[in-house]
Amino acid sequence: MVSPGAPAGLRLHYLFDPLCGWCYGAAPQIERLASHLRELPGSGLSLAPTGLFSGVGARRMDACFADYAWANDVRIEQLTGQRFSERYRREVLGQIGGNFDAGPAYLALSAVALTAPERELEALRHIQQARYVEGLDITARPTLVELLQAHGLRAAAERLKAADAELLALESQRREQSQALMRELGLHGVPALVCETPEGRRVIRGQALYGEFSELLTELGLAQA
Repeated sequence: MVSPGAPAGLRLHYLFDPLCGWCYGAAPQIERLASHLRELPGSGLSLAPTGLFSGVGARRMDACFADYAWANDVRIEQLTGQRFSERYRREVLGQIGGNFDAGPAYLALSAVALTAPERELEALRHIQQARYVEGLDITARPTLVELLQAHGLRAAAERLKAADAELLALESQRREQSQALMRELGLHGVPALVCETPEGRRVIRGQALYGEFSELLTELGLAQA
């Protein structure tokens, strides 16, 4: 329950990348926070995909990067309890020469934003779990189409399959807006929350997403009774 003194009109922008293990680690807190904000009139959390690992940020998987990613993933699992499976290590990180490109996942999320915006955060969770637990290749558009269909997001799956001009424009716009926000606030990595109130904007750094939920609410100026 939100306390009577909690501020109304709190908007949060969640800066993230689907291929960021730390963002996956923060997922439970983000979902819990989004649910909490629904109790506040005029408040909510919106996804701000940054494009960190797409375009010029995309790359090919090599053994050195795979080892580096797995070492980070082990730390994230120990800190957050989020599972990184052996299948993910074998089928995703182990595919040397494979794509490390979040572009298709950004398109998938934008397709959900067009057709079922209230389910976009849920769709992000399914995409992250597909990669880190099920060991699926979420850099491949057909995989994402099947994933959206499997979770009842058929309209989004059809939009993603066609990837028309409207969808491409929306994905580009969202990415550019997120990057502009990062530049404005001097941010260089994800995850991060941008807290927007009538008084202005402030940044909640990623490390706040790995502690106690009550501490995160306190930092946001919220209270839970």
